[in-house]
Amino acid sequence: MAKKNETAPVLIDSVEALIAKMKAMREAQKEFATFTQEQVDKIFYEAAMAANKQRIPLAKMAVEETGMGVVEDKVIKNHYAAEYIYNAYKDTKTCGVVEEDPAFGIQKVAEPIGLVAAVIPTTNPTSTAIFKTLISLKTRNAIIISPHPRAKNCTIAAAKVVLDAAVKAGAPEGLIGWIDVPSLELTNEVMRSADIILATGGPGMVKAAYSSGKPALGVGAGNTPVIIDDTADVRMAVNSIIHSKTFDNGMICASEQSVTVLDKVYQQAKDEFAYRGCYFLKKDEIEKVRKTILINGSLNAKIVGQSAYTIAQLAGVNVPESTKILIGEVESVDISEEFAHEKLSPVLAMYRAKSFDEALQKAAQLVADGGYGHTASLYVHPAQKEKIAKHAAAMKTCRVLINTPSSHGGIGDLYNFKLAPSLTLGCGSWGGNSVSENVGVKHLLNIKTVAERRENMLWFRTPEKVYFKKGCMPVALDELGKVMNKKKAFIVTDTFLYKNGYVHPIEAKLDEMGIQHTCFFDVAPDPTLGCAKAGAKAMADFEPDTIIALGGGSAMDAAKIMWVMYEHPDVNFEDMAMDFMDIRKRVYTFPKMGEKAYFVAIPTSSGTGSEVTPFAIITDENSGVKYPLADYELLPNMAIVDVDNMMTQPKGLTSASGIDVMTHALEAYVSIMASDYTDGLALKAIKSVFEYLPSAYENGANDPKAREMMANASCLAGMAFANAFLGLNHSMAHKLGAFHHLPHGVANAVILTEVIRYNAVEVPTKMGTFSQYEYPHALARYAEIGRFVGLSGKNDQEVLDKLCAKLEELKEAIGIKKTIKDYGVDEKYFLDTLDDMVEQAFNDQCTGANPRYPLMKEIKEIYLKCYYGK
Repeated sequence: MAKKNETAPVLIDSVEALIAKMKAMREAQKEFATFTQEQVDKIFYEAAMAANKQRIPLAKMAVEETGMGVVEDKVIKNHYAAEYIYNAYKDTKTCGVVEEDPAFGIQKVAEPIGLVAAVIPTTNPTSTAIFKTLISLKTRNAIIISPHPRAKNCTIAAAKVVLDAAVKAGAPEGLIGWIDVPSLELTNEVMRSADIILATGGPGMVKAAYSSGKPALGVGAGNTPVIIDDTADVRMAVNSIIHSKTFDNGMICASEQSVTVLDKVYQQAKDEFAYRGCYFLKKDEIEKVRKTILINGSLNAKIVGQSAYTIAQLAGVNVPESTKILIGEVESVDISEEFAHEKLSPVLAMYRAKSFDEALQKAAQLVADGGYGHTASLYVHPAQKEKIAKHAAAMKTCRVLINTPSSHGGIGDLYNFKLAPSLTLGCGSWGGNSVSENVGVKHLLNIKTVAERRENMLWFRTPEKVYFKKGCMPVALDELGKVMNKKKAFIVTDTFLYKNGYVHPIEAKLDEMGIQHTCFFDVAPDPTLGCAKAGAKAMADFEPDTIIALGGGSAMDAAKIMWVMYEHPDVNFEDMAMDFMDIRKRVYTFPKMGEKAYFVAIPTSSGTGSEVTPFAIITDENSGVKYPLADYELLPNMAIVDVDNMMTQPKGLTSASGIDVMTHALEAYVSIMASDYTDGLALKAIKSVFEYLPSAYENGANDPKAREMMANASCLAGMAFANAFLGLNHSMAHKLGAFHHLPHGVANAVILTEVIRYNAVEVPTKMGTFSQYEYPHALARYAEIGRFVGLSGKNDQEVLDKLCAKLEELKEAIGIKKTIKDYGVDEKYFLDTLDDMVEQAFNDQCTGANPRYPLMKEIKEIYLKCYYGK
């Protein structure tokens, strides 16, 4: 048996009684909210069955009480409200978990809203009551009904049928309630006190619902315009309109209010209307009916839901009693024309249009006159897709019906079975509504999303081919001719390397294979956008199928940009430089690379790792801004790490590029995106730099082992940060280089240990944001590095201190100065540019992967410490 809830007043005729009733209903709803889907579905079924069985008595009551409409049509409305609504939602989950994706850790949980206030119109007093009570039961809500005073008895009777069946099926008593003596005061109280409002009625009532301060689902006014195109099946169109317009004497808000017929078929349509029992008003009769449609500027309530014959009598026009529709042939679509208004009766305006465009203009104006957001209709040959699309684009309505009786078509599931069945039709923002679709059970549910923490998919991406070992370059280049059958190669390098013969072994190999080649050797140490554009133009003239970048990071970065400009000359550089939070979700999508040319990267220094990274740094010579570009489309296709190309690096380059390798590996290891796949590479690179950089710096080519190990370390660190990314150290170094022209490696070096100490704080102001980064643990990660390179201590902090000391020793051994100031950076200029550097460093692409999310004032403090050394 259903549980009895708190006693409520029997008769609701005052505010006090209404408040007490709603209090009891909330208690009933709380119990109902605990019901299972099985229990709810049983109640929903029994209530729908009961309403269906009473469809005829309720229809008779509605017509008898309101004096409007047609009993037989109201039977269909009641039948529809019970059967179609049940069929549409019988299998819909509305309790508990309604959707789940275990792989992504997402659950959608349906919860009832609570107490629904339902305003019921006099035009559909029983069918709307059935509809709203059924969808409330399906969603475990209570519903309090405010009936129209002229339809209260039949509305209450419909609600009682549903309530009795629901309680008998196990629902809590008092779950459905109503106002016995309707008044504006009680209706306003209902709307103020409920949790959500389902408002169906005139514009004033709907406006009041939206002004109540509670969420509301209201419907706007309908003024449905119909167009009959000259390609339409005219007989089908006319009879569909008649079928719809006469249904319940035109009281469905989606019913046709006007028809605009193209000139070519106008007479045919007129003849068909007349043949089927419609009456065309004469000029003097049109004027009489005009005065009957509106009274003092408002719709005459006496014509609503009346027959065409009755309306004609009211207007003093003699027509046959069997007349189906009164049709007024009018010209104006302005709101001053009475026939242009919503009439809710079998009275129809008819317009003639010379063209489809003119018909669209008329229909659009009629919608604007009083039907924004509701429904528009078009009869046209189904093959006329362009006209259908043009009509849909022109109509500011939420339902655009094609070759469909609008009364039946608008409510859904009768002429199109994907349009949800409903007796509350949302009109969107155009109609001042919160919804733009047919209202259903989903609108009476709160959906909770339960989102479990998940780690996003990571990746490890490298060039397709990475060749290494001393002397490997000619062997690797063999593939270009013998395997790939390349014909033309474009070499990119700098002037020093070109003039000192570094390009010669490549050119000799290409000559041996019969591959044409040319060389662009104007790349400066800090490559500019202008340089890249010049190289791209030379590429376009030469049309290579292979690009070979030879040099340090500058040559390879410039070559990558030239590659992009060659393959995609219309690319926008500013778009390519757009920052991202997640490289997979960036707004800008890099163009597909490699369709014109295969990219080969051959490093001549042990530092940048550009041969295996998707990054390129280039400077806009006009603004001075360095742009770090990042996208896996920039990955070279082949990397050749041959230490023979690095043996004679000068000491300054060895020092700067070597400490850059160290910074790459350190930042990759503590990055919030570090993974098992990058950690080993980073650790090996760090250890190699500690062990081999001092000798490579001091002995150069006299220690080929040290040179080779540094070449490997550079490539390993490159692969690590290509996938784990970098951090604040590089962000700040980029700006030091741009503003004060410090070599990139040196800029990294002078701030390195200060950034490490900053990152290692156990209680940072903010930590980096990434799903796999669970808590601040940079200190532990730095300590792991320290222990890997042979350091020990009583705790992580002590190991960190020793790691920083070891790094300072390394920097001293390779000639790195202590401070920014030591490199001759003018103090006044440094301080003048400091705030700009800070903001740009904060906004640098590398900052996002830093384990500690920096505040700008913290970046400023680091810069100052590193400038003064304190």
